[in-house]
Amino acid sequence: MIDIGANLADASFDPDRPAVLERAWAAGIEHIVLTGSSQPSNRRVQEIRDQAPEHLSATAGLHPHYASQWTDALAGEIRAYAAANKLVAVGECGLDYFRDLSDRTDQRRAFIAQLEIAADTGLPVFLHQREAHADFVAIVREFRDQLTDCVVHCFTDTAQALDDYLTLDCHIGITGWICDERRGTHLLDCVGRIPTQRLMVETDAPYLLPRTLRPRPKSRRNEPMHLPRVIDTLAAAVGLSEESLAEATTRTARQFFRLPSAADQRIERSRKPTSEATTSVGRKAVNAGDKP
Repeated sequence: MIDIGANLADASFDPDRPAVLERAWAAGIEHIVLTGSSQPSNRRVQEIRDQAPEHLSATAGLHPHYASQWTDALAGEIRAYAAANKLVAVGECGLDYFRDLSDRTDQRRAFIAQLEIAADTGLPVFLHQREAHADFVAIVREFRDQLTDCVVHCFTDTAQALDDYLTLDCHIGITGWICDERRGTHLLDCVGRIPTQRLMVETDAPYLLPRTLRPRPKSRRNEPMHLPRVIDTLAAAVGLSEESLAEATTRTARQFFRLPSAADQRIERSRKPTSEATTSVGRKAVNAGDKP
């Protein structure tokens, strides 16, 4: 399984981040895309990624909550990461009118600027939208022909919104929201519309702990190791076995983020000197180092 969105730069992981990664690998997670959503987190996910580069990738962007912090310097930093091949996507970026923590004009300005970076670099874009569908879809539509791929991450919206995104050839990321019997049941009726080649899964850790976990953890902090619970609920909703859905979403994520296959990684390791191969990957390297 591939977790396409985990906020492992969050301070809640500082005490035990290596153990969090160990639990993820033990649970069958083979790759995690680390979400960058601010200047500090963009920098931090780079440091975390370097601990296990064959199992971790990074994005860089500015979440709409922080849109008022957009500057040319931040844009230059994101472009520099892209030029150095340190990113698999631009973002998290988009619009959030639910909390309105940044002025909406600032949100739209920062969103457009990041879509321009994605268009210029050829990177996919990792998108956030909450209570802002009309403005969001209009902006994405304007840029869509210039963008390679887009994923609307943590999709929680209506069936009509889903249809709009699929019409724009967007990918869709499903989180533990679908496991929430209080507010996620509407997703059970519409996720079957998503073609498997457009469907991916994520935890959005540390947020959105699946409510289907039994026994329920004492902590509300979500972790990548809980991704199988998202797979369980989603598989039942779309009428696939858990194994088939895991394989399909993993294949889609690899294609979307241009991640090497396990076979490609083995070939690359075989080309490295033994000392380098044993220190750059795996658990030895890992050991060295509610939704807002």
